[in-house]
Amino acid sequence: MDVAPDWPAAQPLPVFEHQQARFAEGLLLDCGQRLDAFALAYRTYGTLNADRSNAILVCHALTGDQYVAETQPVTGKQGWWTALVGPGCTIDTNRFFVVCSNVLGGCMGSTGPRSARPNGEVWGTDFPPLTVRDMVRAQQMLMARLGVARLFAVIGGSMGGMQVLEWAATFPDRVFAAVPIATASYHSAQNIAFNEVSRQAIAADPDFLGGRYWAEGRVPARGLAVARMMAHITYLSEEALTQKFGRKRRREDSKAASFFGDMFEVESYLRHQGSSFVRRFDANSYLTVTRAMDWFDLSAEHDGDLAAAFAGTRTRFCLVSFTSDWLFPTAQSRSVARALNRAAANVSFVEIETDRGHDAFLLDEPDFRRTVAGFLAGCAEHAGIG
Repeated sequence: MDVAPDWPAAQPLPVFEHQQARFAEGLLLDCGQRLDAFALAYRTYGTLNADRSNAILVCHALTGDQYVAETQPVTGKQGWWTALVGPGCTIDTNRFFVVCSNVLGGCMGSTGPRSARPNGEVWGTDFPPLTVRDMVRAQQMLMARLGVARLFAVIGGSMGGMQVLEWAATFPDRVFAAVPIATASYHSAQNIAFNEVSRQAIAADPDFLGGRYWAEGRVPARGLAVARMMAHITYLSEEALTQKFGRKRRREDSKAASFFGDMFEVESYLRHQGSSFVRRFDANSYLTVTRAMDWFDLSAEHDGDLAAAFAGTRTRFCLVSFTSDWLFPTAQSRSVARALNRAAANVSFVEIETDRGHDAFLLDEPDFRRTVAGFLAGCAEHAGIG
């Protein structure tokens, strides 16, 4: 009788001392609860210039972290945007002071569900619900701590792009340029549905223990891995999956394989993605951050008028989308561009031709790099940054 295979044994996330800024003053959240104190883990690259005008904040996506341009200490893997950030790169750290923080609610050193409360108990599922605006407010406090009153640019893709839009809407006078990539002004019903299936997979894992798995030293590895597998499918395109895997089988005799075996190469790939993910991400953080994405809707407080969210803005915008991205399709970026036009904003919009899907912004896409480099160069010239 066939049985589902065991996932590789997963241990609680390793303890690692991330670089942090601690805020004893706390933060009032959109849900009405207050964090009496919190910490943000962050990394910086490059040097802040004399007039503090060359700072760029890079905002990471759902499962990203602050290690944007260096080795990630937990996984030992290369930073997630080393192709874009570094000396002489598109975001040139010889010219710009680059900051990237792990979002509030994350699990790489920032305060989140796996953090301890003031009484020493772990937050777990009692951690307050967050919004993208809460994350941005915390980032603004970090920038103030670093001595940056106004950012030259904020840039990010996917959930990072949501943060970019929130920065421009909430702190318009503190952002000179904004680059929202492969994102939208609200999370669609389809994307909320994908997230809910992922959350239910985690909750259904017997090791989830109602969210108190950490108290028993356990990890809901199966559920979290399945959540990652499903999400990863949405990051790719049909063309990319077909080109990479097609219907290739792992073995010639795979027709005789067990029902739950890795019959096709794509199955093995997804299982690898799932099993490696559980070694670096916390399940309760995944629940917290996906829900924050679901709640994101910039027009909600403006009677559905997105242009009103950017009324009077002086920020310069460059929106980027990808032709094969069906998670955040081009039409959603266009609607943001139209709203910015109605708000009389300085906005440009570029759709990049690619078959690599939503994850294209993380990959080596020359047209994308040229777009970002050209926009930043023009903005730097206008802002007088040498």
